[in-house]
Amino acid sequence: MITFPGTLDDVDAARAVRRVGAEAISLWHADADLKGVDAVVVPGGFSYGDYLRAGAIAKFAPVMAQVIDAAGRGMPVLGICNGFQVLCEAGLLPGALTRNVGLHFRCRDVWLRVTSNATAWTTRFESNADLLVPLKSGEGRYVAPAAVLDELEGEGRIVFRYHENPNGSLHDIAGVSSANGRVVGLMPHPEHAIDALTGPSEDGLGLFYSALDAVLAV
Repeated sequence: MITFPGTLDDVDAARAVRRVGAEAISLWHADADLKGVDAVVVPGGFSYGDYLRAGAIAKFAPVMAQVIDAAGRGMPVLGICNGFQVLCEAGLLPGALTRNVGLHFRCRDVWLRVTSNATAWTTRFESNADLLVPLKSGEGRYVAPAAVLDELEGEGRIVFRYHENPNGSLHDIAGVSSANGRVVGLMPHPEHAIDALTGPSEDGLGLFYSALDAVLAV
């Protein structure tokens, strides 16, 4: 779990990792190495206060140089909300996240459809499975040039779509993957959907179980 100044959801992400039986290792934004981890989660929040634009400063953090290098070697990386913004800014995922349509902050539970279960983070789901997870973002509208959108569609790299689009994301996109399926980013928060007592569902656990499977398979 990477923590930047302004990160909010690192503790929740660590709890989700522990729920699936894995060990959660804390990484600080200034760390020069990844401490031998097998996968990385870039959690949600407001890294560096979202100055300039969300994720724009975080991509220059020392730890992100290590994440980019590890992702190039095939390490599973997940970006959630602000983490998704960071991965797009760092060039690990295509497109960008912009202000929501209507310029309103959206905070509610949303239904997602799993449109690709071929990534390192979605193999535990059936194709077209429906997930109920929380969403909380003001800059969650996914945009990309038409050619990039066509590429994502054609290569099956749109991983999650909204049932009811809450923010104006193009093609109802809630999450996308890298070409090799090892890096995934999404705006809604699976780490907040791991316990039916405190969240809307336990649907988010599937992402963390999938990553555990991917790591153990190596």
